[in-house]
Amino acid sequence: MSPNSLAACRLLRRLREGALTGDARSRLRAACVGPMAFLSLLVPAPALAQAYQCSIPVRIDPVRPPRAEGPVRKVPVARYVLAASWSPEYCKSARDKSSMQCSGRNGRFGFVLHGLWPEAAKGPPPQWCGAATRPKRDLIRRNLCMTPVPWLLEHEWAKHGSCMARKPETYFKVSNILWRSIQWPDADRLSRQEGLTAGDLREAFVAANPDWKREQVGIEANQRGWLKGMRLCYSRRFLPQRCERDDFGVPDSSQLKIWRGL
Repeated sequence: MSPNSLAACRLLRRLREGALTGDARSRLRAACVGPMAFLSLLVPAPALAQAYQCSIPVRIDPVRPPRAEGPVRKVPVARYVLAASWSPEYCKSARDKSSMQCSGRNGRFGFVLHGLWPEAAKGPPPQWCGAATRPKRDLIRRNLCMTPVPWLLEHEWAKHGSCMARKPETYFKVSNILWRSIQWPDADRLSRQEGLTAGDLREAFVAANPDWKREQVGIEANQRGWLKGMRLCYSRRFLPQRCERDDFGVPDSSQLKIWRGL
């Protein structure tokens, strides 16, 4: 195993005791056994992904605790989805254009992390698993260049993270490790390509991330064909795997438009 791979595994091992649930903890340990297991973590990537000139606010207002949008559902985790949103498309019709994500005061954003979602083998995913600990305000603030929406960070922990980790710090640390391992394609350049398709975006993603395959990369578009985001599909061991139909989204042949907003 290379020094970089060992370093990645050591970082993950620091999270294991008293942090991840037992099931997730064992999967992270298993992933460090083989030399190919965390190859995706070794690809150099800018820490802010596609956050252009992002600056973290000195302070943020208190975030209200999220309200559960459905029933508590504690079911075994079978896989994961890393969901990214294409920020220019969201901000085009956002109600609050003065927010950090859309105002431009703290930088401009391309792909941003919506959340890391645990999924079930069949049926509805686990959710609202009853985390008693809320993320501290400074923890939310430190992650705003990855997810520039304070209330969304708290919501993702409460709805999804509490079903895979005991502490919000662990959930956001794992999310960061996966997020920073990705090289996002230049969607601004692709937006200028004539006859752009979803397959072209998948091809660009795989070219930037050779350890991924097209069937492991989901694309979400609205009814008018505008890019909304991407979903990256992981196994229980946090390795890329084939997406389920709903996560794969639009087929390669679909025409795709990308709103630049810059």
